[in-house]
Amino acid sequence: MIIINPLISYKAKSSSLRKVKTDAIDAYHLCELFYKEDLEPYKKRGVQLLNLRNLTRQHENITNILIQTKLQFQAILEQVFPEYRGVFGDLYSVVTLLTLSEFPSSEDILEASVETIADKIAQLCKSRSYRWANEKAIQLKAAANRNPFEKTLYQSHILSLGMYINIILQYKEHLSKLESEIDALAKEVEEYNIIKSIPGIGEKIAATIISEIGEIDRFTDPKKLVAFAGVDPSVFESGKFTATKNRITKRGSSRLRHALYMAVRCAIRDCRKSKTSDEIIPRNKKLRKFYDKKREEGKPFKVAVIACVNKLLHWIFTLLKNKTTFQDIA
Repeated sequence: MIIINPLISYKAKSSSLRKVKTDAIDAYHLCELFYKEDLEPYKKRGVQLLNLRNLTRQHENITNILIQTKLQFQAILEQVFPEYRGVFGDLYSVVTLLTLSEFPSSEDILEASVETIADKIAQLCKSRSYRWANEKAIQLKAAANRNPFEKTLYQSHILSLGMYINIILQYKEHLSKLESEIDALAKEVEEYNIIKSIPGIGEKIAATIISEIGEIDRFTDPKKLVAFAGVDPSVFESGKFTATKNRITKRGSSRLRHALYMAVRCAIRDCRKSKTSDEIIPRNKKLRKFYDKKREEGKPFKVAVIACVNKLLHWIFTLLKNKTTFQDIA
């Protein structure tokens, strides 16, 4: 079985001057492609990696929806109780959201006593002491006094705030479940541990990379893997003219490309050698050395990062083919 890229079949259809669209003509163009193009048979992918790909993509989709919901939640909170933001460390923790659900406006905070608020916070967060809950209750009282909106004119804002809180909590629960499923499934894949051995690549990014790449046997050359990720440079030549500023094609998997970009950003970042030491070292010495070399050549930041992505893909191809872990020896 051969699967043809839709871009190729579309270009083949557009090659004719006649504007005709029938099943017979489409079949004829596909037959022409079979004889003219160097098409390779489709290699069936394993169910395990396809399951992992579905889970990682679902995780990404829900994460994007959650981000949009958080932005809408913040917009409503700014119109109801803007001073609430600085009371708790994390605005989107379960305790913070549930406390806001109980006391959605400064009016509700001012009407309740410090003991009532502290009891509710202590009930919602049993891992912290009652003293901490009492401190937060006092801070909430102070925030309510500073709040520019003494009364909420629109009850629709209170209703929307409660709805957004419930949605955010549900999405966080779904993401937590997906993460545990992804982690359990990824640990059964041998290639997952190989990818994770590269400094700068964590569990989530490793699962995304290996699920998007699939079986490495599908690629006979590292350049094909680079093209699959869409980070291969475009070429434009005409006569004696040769373009010097060529963008990447972006014809491959956008999810793989984004995961690799984030992996490189994490790998070239500096970090402390240990908590007790002030010595700063890059997470991935080899990749940082290559990045610094490109920057010294005068390459802009993003050009250097894409070059590192290309280099990282060559490493991944070699590691997966040889089934060996990464050795970061600079």
